[in-house]
Amino acid sequence: MKRHSVLIAAACASILISGPAVADTGKQIHSTTGVYPAIGPYSQMVQAGNLIFMAGVIPLNKEGKAVEGKDIEEQTRLVLTYIGEKLKSQGLGFEHVVMSNVYMKDLNDFSKMNAIYGEYFKNQPPARATVEVSRLPRDVLIEISIIAAKP
Repeated sequence: MKRHSVLIAAACASILISGPAVADTGKQIHSTTGVYPAIGPYSQMVQAGNLIFMAGVIPLNKEGKAVEGKDIEEQTRLVLTYIGEKLKSQGLGFEHVVMSNVYMKDLNDFSKMNAIYGEYFKNQPPARATVEVSRLPRDVLIEISIIAAKP
């Protein structure tokens, strides 16, 4: 009985010393200073396996305090430039993007957005969903999130 109590006490001490057990999800959090910092309780990028999930990017200045770009073309170009910075920080390029989600304030601007989007995704573009939404953060005209695959 004494030996059993000693083993239980040793096991309890081991748990107390090592702290609470935390499940290893395998996810890694990444960020870059090439883009404005997260402006809420989210991560700029999360890696799970060889996939990088990038939070939606909107056209803010690098400090994350003001909207930049007065029209859909300028805002789309800035958003895709920021996405390029995020990709570069992970050693990736636009060719590594496998999925993009485009959220637009007005689908009447689709052809303008699409022309600029095509400048960044020239060869083997990713799968894409584009939807019109009633409102975006800071009343911007566009937000894009992507998933990229590390080779």
